[in-house]
Amino acid sequence: MSVLRLLAFSALGAVTPAGRDRAAGRPVDWAAVSLESLAGGTLPTADYEGRVVLLVNTASRCGFTGQYRGLETLWRRYRDRGLVVLGVPSNDFGRQEPGSADEIRQFCEVRFGVSFPLAAKQVVSGPAAHPLYRWAAAQTGTLGTPSWNFHKILIGRDGRVRDWFSAVSGTGAALARAIETALSAKG
Repeated sequence: MSVLRLLAFSALGAVTPAGRDRAAGRPVDWAAVSLESLAGGTLPTADYEGRVVLLVNTASRCGFTGQYRGLETLWRRYRDRGLVVLGVPSNDFGRQEPGSADEIRQFCEVRFGVSFPLAAKQVVSGPAAHPLYRWAAAQTGTLGTPSWNFHKILIGRDGRVRDWFSAVSGTGAALARAIETALSAKG
């Protein structure tokens, strides 16, 4: 990478002394996070303390909805080791999540067999974003915040952002390696 490109990426927050691992950032206070469940009631976010959380903003009418399958696979593979896949439906990008809670839940369960926790629809970008997403934006900078559906933010056992993945990165080997690393880290 040229020095000029390196400086440009540094200015945008993509390169830090610790690389993309933001473990030095401020941890999330799961006990203070409140998220309604897509199925009704409140998600038990306080139970996420000490677990690895893969935070994903989702949309049912997006071209990336096939990633629900991969997210479900990751959830089933790693949940007993401490992973929580947390889907957060959002209509922020392309108005691709216009449905009601029941429509979204049915779509996810019937079409993709989703069993991981799904929050009620939220704003995930900009000043009106849910507080969890505002916290994540403060930790990751511009390039680590959602700019489209199926953006993934990996939060370690210590409550700090470990990595992030754009929608186009999918749910393959790189994400699985990052999850493995986060699960192996002491929190």
